[in-house]
Amino acid sequence: MGTDKIKVIVSKVGLDGHDRGAKVVASLLKERGMEVVYLGMYQTPEGIIKAAVDEDADVIGLSYLSGEHLVYTPKIVDEMKRYGLDDVLLIVGGSFPPEDIEVMKRMGVDEVFRGGSLTSSIITYITENVR
Repeated sequence: MGTDKIKVIVSKVGLDGHDRGAKVVASLLKERGMEVVYLGMYQTPEGIIKAAVDEDADVIGLSYLSGEHLVYTPKIVDEMKRYGLDDVLLIVGGSFPPEDIEVMKRMGVDEVFRGGSLTSSIITYITENVR
């Protein structure tokens, strides 16, 4: 990475209107020296990926609390493939059943953090795995 800051897109996708956790994580990533672009709520997969391309992001972080993770994750992964973003980390956080973690990883998510995960584990994962 050199001296460049790690750039992270943080977003909510779909109709999920709960963004407190995403805002907290975005703020903590900023405090750790990362450049964070918070897209907010009600984003589409296409809009998130367009922002990642436009911002030349290193990481896309999605927050799910509404149970739509198995619907939107494959759409995000498909858009990433369409734009050749295989060098961008895709991480997902939020509230979902533990058995869905492996399902999302098979879909193409690099790492999953359930609600209550320590921020230090998220930061460590990003800094050790950013491509």
